[in-house]
Amino acid sequence: MTEPRRAERRPDPWLRGWIAAGLVAYVALPWYAIQDAAWYRVLPQVLGGSQTGSAIVQALVHGRWWLLIGLVGLALAAFGARLPPGRAQGRWLLAGGLVGALGLAASAFTIGAKGWAFEALNARFGELAVQQSGLGVGGFVVLVALVLLAAFGLARLGLFRGDRFVAASVLGCTVLLAIFIVYPVGRALAGAFLDDGARASLTALWERVGHERIWGLGCLAGSVRCGVAWNTLVLALLSATGTTALGTILALMAERGSLRWQRPLKVLALLPIITPPFVVGLGLILLFGRAGLVNQFAEYAFGITPTRWFYGLLGIWLAQLFAFTPVAFMIMRGVVQGVAPSLEEAAQTLRADRRRAFLSVTLPLLKPGLANAFLVGFIESMADFGNPIVVGGQFAVLSTEIFFAIVGAQYDQGRAAALAWVLTLFALAVFGLQRRLLGRQQFTTVGGKGDAGLPMPLPAGLRRAVQAVALPWMAFTVAVYLFAFIGGFVRTWGRDYTPTLQHFHTAFALEWSQFGLVWAGTAWNSLFTTVKLAALAAPPTAALGLLIAWLLARTEFRGQGAFEFAALLAFAIPGTVLGVSYILAFNVPPLELTGTGLVIMLCFMFRNLPVGVRAGTAAFKQLDRSLDEASLMLRASTAQTLAHVVLPLLKPALVAALVYSFVRAMTTVSAVIFLVTAENDLATTYIIGRVGNGDYGVALAYCTVLIVLLSAAAALIQWLVGERRLGRRGVAPAAAPVSR
Repeated sequence: MTEPRRAERRPDPWLRGWIAAGLVAYVALPWYAIQDAAWYRVLPQVLGGSQTGSAIVQALVHGRWWLLIGLVGLALAAFGARLPPGRAQGRWLLAGGLVGALGLAASAFTIGAKGWAFEALNARFGELAVQQSGLGVGGFVVLVALVLLAAFGLARLGLFRGDRFVAASVLGCTVLLAIFIVYPVGRALAGAFLDDGARASLTALWERVGHERIWGLGCLAGSVRCGVAWNTLVLALLSATGTTALGTILALMAERGSLRWQRPLKVLALLPIITPPFVVGLGLILLFGRAGLVNQFAEYAFGITPTRWFYGLLGIWLAQLFAFTPVAFMIMRGVVQGVAPSLEEAAQTLRADRRRAFLSVTLPLLKPGLANAFLVGFIESMADFGNPIVVGGQFAVLSTEIFFAIVGAQYDQGRAAALAWVLTLFALAVFGLQRRLLGRQQFTTVGGKGDAGLPMPLPAGLRRAVQAVALPWMAFTVAVYLFAFIGGFVRTWGRDYTPTLQHFHTAFALEWSQFGLVWAGTAWNSLFTTVKLAALAAPPTAALGLLIAWLLARTEFRGQGAFEFAALLAFAIPGTVLGVSYILAFNVPPLELTGTGLVIMLCFMFRNLPVGVRAGTAAFKQLDRSLDEASLMLRASTAQTLAHVVLPLLKPALVAALVYSFVRAMTTVSAVIFLVTAENDLATTYIIGRVGNGDYGVALAYCTVLIVLLSAAAALIQWLVGERRLGRRGVAPAAAPVSR
């Protein structure tokens, strides 16, 4: 008994390490954010200046006594760390973490740059002589330490099966989602309940959205148009259905079709996702617009007068098919790869032909991927801004209405918030329907045993149908991008088609001077900034998305549904609203981030987070829990199990999350258009500026460079991550006979 007791009292290095980190940050790191100052100049002033001082200096020297609450929390946790592991220690750790973190958070939100942040506190306690600015690195480290200590306390109390990694992951992800999604979005949406005098009013929301322009059904009675809400809902359903069907068809052709089509299909299917959104719209306009080739040919051959038939629901739907099918393709490709060939072989052994085996075995196992692809397509369509603004014509949707409410002459933030509520409720309804349809069904296909089965080729009829859809779509994709590509190499599209490289020289000129190489082109600064921020945002976006997916698939805890919806909330909100919400939330203490590259990077992360969550969720539903359990039984920690067992089986989902988050960060428009500054200009805002000036050649030249760059980045990510190996022999030839 002596040895176990000795082990129980052995110091916990993680526990003591985070307590030590919190104490060091309290003494040796600046508590508040330092603007435009180098670290080597700030650190010597940590023990003195009112802006550069550490927390202990701020509290004892500069009168910010409320900062001592964090030190009290660390002291409670330190006392608990001296106790043997158990429920008593857990109570002290939880108390210390909660007292410190909640106390510091409360003081940060109630005391700002002008004293009390709320007039009620000012009236109750009088003017506050000391103020505070946004949190800096010292405050960040202390809050992280307190949150993790609270998580360790929950694990010691027996929650999350006593697993500290799971407890820390759940609590840490919850805090991140609360700060960077729920808080800014909630602050923006709260404007829907404020009347014109900034007074709270429950009827303000209905007054802004409860009228015919939003909910009218006049189009069913012969009127010109329906309400904006119904337009958005119908378009989202059409786009989600179309993108899910096309993504599934392309995934089946890529994984179960002829080998000769797999490589070009994978390249062409991903082209739309590596392109700025307005390029697809421009290419489609050059084909189907009033002066497009199709209308010109119809007028020349048949005498049909050109019209604007393409602009509206049809044009937006077609553009969204181009834009969002690649997301569905990446999700479905991983799911198709995960279908166990042994199950299909078992069906054929029981005398089922390939058609029946596909319909009764393969297709039902694709349900999680189909549901997740539909949900992502639906939310993407509702939140899309670029395509409706380019090819929407008179067909209004909620995202464009919100944009004009914010940037138009009216500037009605309350109306924009009310319309965003409608989008959020639509997303919540589809999210709930998806969970109800899938329920507790099991779709496990990847287990602990190796599967050397041969993937079943598609039935002959289905193969011909897949090719009849996929091959024309590939040709259509080539045509659209060919026009967008040529536009950067001609002098003036529509008037002078003389070949030239002048547009590329304007944007990306390189010159030699007496000081060496000079990046003389006007686009270099925006390109370097965009690549840097996107590269910094992509890995944490993918990691956080897959971690949340693992928590949702492998753990159960109270509030799990709300946790999942919070992770998807950023997609249910239009990018313009998310950008404005970040300005409102992070322009004042406690997080003063507006105008920095960090706020753009965070917007990239949490805007693109849901794709990693949905791709990971679909992949986890195929992995047998026995894989995790076997690793844990062999005394591996949860973190080791994730790194060495689970992650190698999630490579398709990891590639999807990395590629999507990097590419969308490079090409996003609406979410960051309000966050860019002269110092942090982005590629898409540069292109929009050129288009606004009528300089389409430079804009298309820049888009061509982006397409090449993002193609190389996607290939590099695929090469670095690698393919998932499941011990299978490869795709069977299409004509392979079925043994009887």
